[in-house]
Amino acid sequence: MSQTSHDKDGAPTSIDTNEVAKFEAMAAEWWDSEGKFKPLHLMNPCRLDYITHQIAGEFDRDLKKDTPFAGLRILDIGCGGGLLSEPMARLGAHVVGADAAAGNIPVAKLHAEQSGLTIDYRHTTAEDLATLGETFDVILNMEVIEHVADPLSYLKACNQLLGDQGLMLCSTLNRNTKSFVMAIIGAEWVMRWLPKGTHDWRKFITPDELFNLLQQAGLKPVDKKGMVFNPVSWRWSLSNRDLSCNYVTASLKI
Repeated sequence: MSQTSHDKDGAPTSIDTNEVAKFEAMAAEWWDSEGKFKPLHLMNPCRLDYITHQIAGEFDRDLKKDTPFAGLRILDIGCGGGLLSEPMARLGAHVVGADAAAGNIPVAKLHAEQSGLTIDYRHTTAEDLATLGETFDVILNMEVIEHVADPLSYLKACNQLLGDQGLMLCSTLNRNTKSFVMAIIGAEWVMRWLPKGTHDWRKFITPDELFNLLQQAGLKPVDKKGMVFNPVSWRWSLSNRDLSCNYVTASLKI
């Protein structure tokens, strides 16, 4: 049975304390670096290195300052629990975190509140945001495109969301034998970092295919880097040459 909670004046509120407890438990799981989101936590420093330097370079920002991204409006599409949204907010950006999975939004909101951050989290899609006429300086489109039904339509919606000379950073998985071994057999079957079926190898996208899709969507690809996992050091790093598994791209609105 749900417990009725009260505000500081003793009046009953609509908050269900049992549900809040569930969200708190889920938030702890999202942000548990040894839990089921361990792969993202391991990858996050590498992702953030690329993201911050690309944004700083494009918008002439000094990363040594406390809030170098102040004044920038950033969309984190497919935000999940906010692993990228929160660092962007700490760097001074106005962040909108959007996710098509409704359950992620309360989790992300709760953790942001616990962290003292103001982030505009929404249960919505890129297409719906575009319909509303929203615009952003930067879109973080990380590990999403391999999960959508129509990548080109999705990227066109993202392009609509970018302001003039807006920057989109898009990461995904290459489609080859190595990525099947690493992402499917390794991560899902052997290490069990992710539930089986999290990824569909057939929906992985090669760098050439992604560049072609970006161009068809009205974007200009300007950079690409591999994100390479070292099983000895258990760390990810950026690579100019090895895009054989995970990789990230930067593109500009034409």
